[in-house]
Amino acid sequence: MKKRLFFATFCCFLLPYLCIAQSYPTPVEGDYQISDFRFNTGETLAQLRIHYTTIGTPARNGEGKITNAVLIMHGTSGSGKNFLTAQFAGGLFEKGQLLDGNKYFIILPDGIGHGKSSKPSDGLHMRFPKYNYDDMVTADYRLLTEHLGISHLRLVMGTSMGGMHTWVWGYRYPDFMDALMPLASLPVAIAGRNRIQRKMAIDLIRMDPEWKNGEYTSEPKLGLTGAISSMIFMTSSPLQWQKTASTRELADGMLDNLRNRYLGLLDANDFIYQFDASRDYDPSSHLAAIKAPLFAVNSADDQVNPPELGILDREIKNVSKGRYILLPITDKTNGHGTHSNPAIWGDYLKELLLLTEHG
Repeated sequence: MKKRLFFATFCCFLLPYLCIAQSYPTPVEGDYQISDFRFNTGETLAQLRIHYTTIGTPARNGEGKITNAVLIMHGTSGSGKNFLTAQFAGGLFEKGQLLDGNKYFIILPDGIGHGKSSKPSDGLHMRFPKYNYDDMVTADYRLLTEHLGISHLRLVMGTSMGGMHTWVWGYRYPDFMDALMPLASLPVAIAGRNRIQRKMAIDLIRMDPEWKNGEYTSEPKLGLTGAISSMIFMTSSPLQWQKTASTRELADGMLDNLRNRYLGLLDANDFIYQFDASRDYDPSSHLAAIKAPLFAVNSADDQVNPPELGILDREIKNVSKGRYILLPITDKTNGHGTHSNPAIWGDYLKELLLLTEHG
């Protein structure tokens, strides 16, 4: 019985993340090396590697400019490959779907400190430059303009941290895109419970004696497990978890599976940097600079960005072509993770694409 419970819980959790055979073009990976990259702190890195995945082929107009590029940015601790799932890619990139990979040129970068891009665990550990969201957006901009030859984007969108990056793109490069769609994010400084949760996670790692100021040879498991537990709780979905883990055995098994999965994926130093990168994020005073139509999509059961704060109700008024969409709690929403389910918010993306269609 216990084995069946474990298998059922494991499969329920992993199903949205499993890659499947697809009808969209085969993803292609690449790297761009940026020499002497200067960070906002004044620190520099002789070679900054930005890893990325692309789907599809660039289409060019009579002037040779790429016209079909779409940028999609991932969340904290993730990578561009997070989007190559049955749920996300299978709901957006397939032939005939909204972001058909046979029609669009889709770019999925690994942000600084994430995936296969340059990060502390490459060897510098806590000596790695203290990057922030502005640095991450700058690096992606340089990837697109200097390496991929893109001077304009059909769409900029992102989930969670990638949603926050979408707001930054909107005001830093206001003429660079036709449309913006930040998912599961808020355009204000990280404060309140969100900031406290992030600091708790970072502090738990630092308090583990095995962290050794970042010079550990094996992961500081106690501290990292505590940090992961904090992250799991913050991104949880009470309704869905009550259904999926409806008994003590299922709940305990689900927690073990989640912890073990993240322990196998995360590095403690990378985690610290990833969560600290949001420290000075705050687009609120720049929202009037956003020119492109923007649909901000959040879900009512998102505990990272709870609607009762009233932040987006207030801030969206400062975006001239902005619209706030709050998805109600249903049997299909999944808390913060709703950002990766286009079956729920795809109609709004369709509306945004039609609204910004040229010709």
